[in-house]
Amino acid sequence: MIQPTELRRGMVLDMDGQLMQVVEYQSFKIAMRGNLVKMKLKNIKTGAVVERTVSSGERFTRAYLETRPMQYLYSDDTGHVFMDQQDYEQITLSDADLGENGKYYLKEGLEVLVQMYEDKPVGVEFPITLEFEVARTDPGVKGDTVSGALKPATMDSGLVVQVPLFVNEGDRIKVDTRSGEYLGRA
Repeated sequence: MIQPTELRRGMVLDMDGQLMQVVEYQSFKIAMRGNLVKMKLKNIKTGAVVERTVSSGERFTRAYLETRPMQYLYSDDTGHVFMDQQDYEQITLSDADLGENGKYYLKEGLEVLVQMYEDKPVGVEFPITLEFEVARTDPGVKGDTVSGALKPATMDSGLVVQVPLFVNEGDRIKVDTRSGEYLGRA
């Protein structure tokens, strides 16, 4: 059991059967009510972020996640198949297990970290940046030099990213997997 005053960023708590990761926390004192802790928590399974304020006397169960390096093999109608790099065991994850845009980041041979809790996969950590080829986008118009202007571009995997006007079809770009944003040309 852990008290709110012992929280640290990145810590995972088991709250009401849900695994919640501490994104932010702030402790403050209110007259006649004692110490309160305001927490911003991210649901590991769904990615939803919630805020919760608790008294410093409450206790939570800390969840310890095991992280296993795995390699993406292929996808079929049952899900996405990954192979454990240590014991070569294969597991199948659904789109929901991969997170919001996770299925678009999958490339054959991609190495990821799969978070396990009680021997069940609960999340996937992708490399921070991945390279993609632009499959479809509107051509940049000559003379259109508006600073910071963006246009949608569809990658070879189906991911849609807002890119600068100078990016054309066939270009290779880097994408931040945490935010889904354009980082630059590859």
